[in-house]
Amino acid sequence: MEKRRLGQSDIRTAPLCLGGNVFGWTLDEAASFRILDEFVADGFDFVDTADVYSSWVPGHLGGESETIIGKWFQRRGNRDKVILATKVGWLMPPDHKGLSRANIIRAVEESLRRLHTDYIDLYQAHVDDADTALEETLAAFGELIRQGKVRAIGASNYTAARLAEALDLAERGGLPRYESVQPLYNLYDRAGFEAELGPLCVQRNVGVISYFSLASGFLSGKYRSREDLAGRARAPRVEKYLNPRGTAILAALDEVAAACASTPASVALAWLMGRPGITAPIASATSSGQLAALVAAAHLKLDAAAIQRLDHASA
Repeated sequence: MEKRRLGQSDIRTAPLCLGGNVFGWTLDEAASFRILDEFVADGFDFVDTADVYSSWVPGHLGGESETIIGKWFQRRGNRDKVILATKVGWLMPPDHKGLSRANIIRAVEESLRRLHTDYIDLYQAHVDDADTALEETLAAFGELIRQGKVRAIGASNYTAARLAEALDLAERGGLPRYESVQPLYNLYDRAGFEAELGPLCVQRNVGVISYFSLASGFLSGKYRSREDLAGRARAPRVEKYLNPRGTAILAALDEVAAACASTPASVALAWLMGRPGITAPIASATSSGQLAALVAAAHLKLDAAAIQRLDHASA
């Protein structure tokens, strides 16, 4: 399988990352283990989570996803076979947040404990922190790299301007650079990334691992009306896509999927995998069938006509 280098780091991954946001949220421990087992059995190894997952669920405090992944590492004894990405900086109940040195040093120890590991492959700033100097944040990450607790660092939800500032600072000050960025990017949500952040990542050789790669499941085709959203955990995030442009994109996905003997989800991810600068889209699955569609995307090559059809519908 094709392996892609993450930025300028020594991390190489297949062009698909499994999202861990569903572990402990819409999947219990046993079901999470099954998805992780199947993902690895299919030849993939890149898993993304965050300390704060899934604090938005009533009664949860954060750390649920990391805890499940850590138990899976313990049971399977396969930590060295998985590229593990997690994050720090979002509000972690009750009141821990931000990218200060103190919070990063505290948070990494808690993540390592939950994950039952002594290192994290990719440690990411979950959200920009305007109240903390970039130099303090990068220096704290540098301490963790020197201690062997982190291999590489990345940024999530950074603007192009802030990412460029961080890259310049790292280059001038001998600090570690962000080797990846995690932006919102998919066939529907294109403009924000493609305007400035995408070109910057290509120019500066920063890897891209996009989140909401299937627009919270909308691009899989399973939500085509408001009736389809009834009782769904992702309904508040998906409703905004139910408009004429969203319908046109689904129609294009249906056409291309039929021509390729594939599925809309596989086609949407394959389109992303072929975009400039993309290392590995992040997508989550709650069933074996959903996972099969994600995995199939890594083996699907879209021709020029298919790409043109999708580009036109989503322009």
